[in-house]
Amino acid sequence: MPELTSFTHRLAHVDDIPNLLLLIARAIGELQRPHLTPEQVEASAAVMGLDTQLIADGTYFVVEGEGRIVGCGGWSRRATHFGGDHSAGRDATLLDPARDPARVRAMYTDPVFARRGIGRLILMLAEDAAKAEGFRELVLVATLAGAPLYRAYGFMDGEHFDEPTPSSVSVPLIRMSKFLR
Repeated sequence: MPELTSFTHRLAHVDDIPNLLLLIARAIGELQRPHLTPEQVEASAAVMGLDTQLIADGTYFVVEGEGRIVGCGGWSRRATHFGGDHSAGRDATLLDPARDPARVRAMYTDPVFARRGIGRLILMLAEDAAKAEGFRELVLVATLAGAPLYRAYGFMDGEHFDEPTPSSVSVPLIRMSKFLR
């Protein structure tokens, strides 16, 4: 496993999309494997992925190390809870910070760099940005692989549910929330 002394971060831009798509495919394919059946891992691509609206909104971060993107994720002021550009049920309605929680969205880490603080860094960046815009709560939809990170960061479990996919294989997910201080 490579050793890094530091990571850098920045907002994602459109030119990052090809590298983000590759990273996301690796993350889904490898990090979900201990928690899902092979069929569920394959079906996960239908309900997960990159939402380029986050890049356009300036709320999506990349973390870099060793000269490449090693993680990505962000937050949203829009109503969509999860999924990529290809996912059903997207809603670009703007949220009201006075009454709606911001969404944490599309968190992925290169499997080679998993459990090295990348997810926590992105959560801190997202939380700080959402608080700066007046949001008082964060919500997210977690995979079974991601839930331990979110719990360690202070998110509380809500509804556990199975998300149907076009292949008729359901993917288990967890709604989670955290009040901001």
